[in-house]
Amino acid sequence: MGHRNTRKQGSSRICWGELEGWLRSQVQEWIQSLLEEEVTELLGRQWYQRRQEIDAPKGYRNGYHDPRYLTLSCGTVSVRRPRVRGLEERFQSRILPLFARRTVEVGALLPELYLHGLSHGDFELALRGLLGEKAPLSASTVARLKQKWQAEQEEWSFRSLCGLEVVYLWVDGVYVKAGLEKEKAALLVAVAGLADGRKVLVALEAGHRDSEASWSALLRTLRVKTPHLVIGDGHLGIWAALRHVFPQAEEQRCWNHRILNVLDKLPQKAQPRAKIMLRALAYAGTREEAERLKRIFQSWCQTQGYTAAAQLLDQDWDRMVTFYRFPKDHWIHLRTTNVVESPFAALRLRTDAAKRFKKVENATAVIFKMLLIAEKRFRRLNAPELLQEVYLGVKFVNGLPEKQEIMGVAA
Repeated sequence: MGHRNTRKQGSSRICWGELEGWLRSQVQEWIQSLLEEEVTELLGRQWYQRRQEIDAPKGYRNGYHDPRYLTLSCGTVSVRRPRVRGLEERFQSRILPLFARRTVEVGALLPELYLHGLSHGDFELALRGLLGEKAPLSASTVARLKQKWQAEQEEWSFRSLCGLEVVYLWVDGVYVKAGLEKEKAALLVAVAGLADGRKVLVALEAGHRDSEASWSALLRTLRVKTPHLVIGDGHLGIWAALRHVFPQAEEQRCWNHRILNVLDKLPQKAQPRAKIMLRALAYAGTREEAERLKRIFQSWCQTQGYTAAAQLLDQDWDRMVTFYRFPKDHWIHLRTTNVVESPFAALRLRTDAAKRFKKVENATAVIFKMLLIAEKRFRRLNAPELLQEVYLGVKFVNGLPEKQEIMGVAA
């Protein structure tokens, strides 16, 4: 007869209603056992063993410190750090640092929740049930976080960028509906596309509107080699500043902004058809094809009496099609400033919650933290091997290396 499990089904059996508490207790026991093993490894002996050899590690166990609450993603648990005496240096736990009260994951969760609309007073109500009654959550928690972000942002602003191989630079002036003092300030943002394919935030500053002076000051703080292409909205003061600071950089106007501006010149009934035509124009396979589609769109506008829309498309046309002088694999990244616009979409949808930004410094620090979180999800640039070619100065025509394009025409 095979072995039969005869254990009685008593109170030790876990049911659904007790699962959360049981999991937390297991995590608590596991962390406590890891702390004990850490001390055992340090001293080279178990708690009940004496020091056997003369050259054995010094030190001895001396009970425990007071219980501490540690907040994890699964909740808050209580643990006791073992006390070790007789060491030349103070024992520092790798598992539970001296002043840690929450894990890195929980620390990252708090700014994300705040940035997505959770206000000071809502933190305790929203998270206390999930993370436990002893979780370090309060309005002052967020206030301390903002002070910490401001310090981080100031330190980040003075870091050296001299080692970055910047190929592309996306820029935008973002106005947050946050009641920034009496006169709204623009947050000037710059994201760099590097020769290794990464996109990184390189500048974030509050400027007076998006003026030439503000952009000039920001560009001078970068201290990097001239980017090969700068992508931004046509109305920014960046372009005048660029000619003073990086005069050799080429310029690309954002197609998303241009399409919206053209559609604003049209009546509502004409916009669906116009949008299809404009997107086809923006995604044309060659500059020549784009110019042909532009003429078709303008002809349609003229016949319908939409002269203003037709004329607007001519504005800065050469700078609308600069991307054709860069690798075709990169066009998807170069047509628009989406890399800057996308992280702000959620914030703009939460106008009411954003009214908590009463000062420029607070808004800048919070948005700095939001962009650093978004940076981790930035899509890498396609074809990094071509980025090296652009960085080294290889010329392209309609997305192909200049020599290859010339050979194709000759054939």
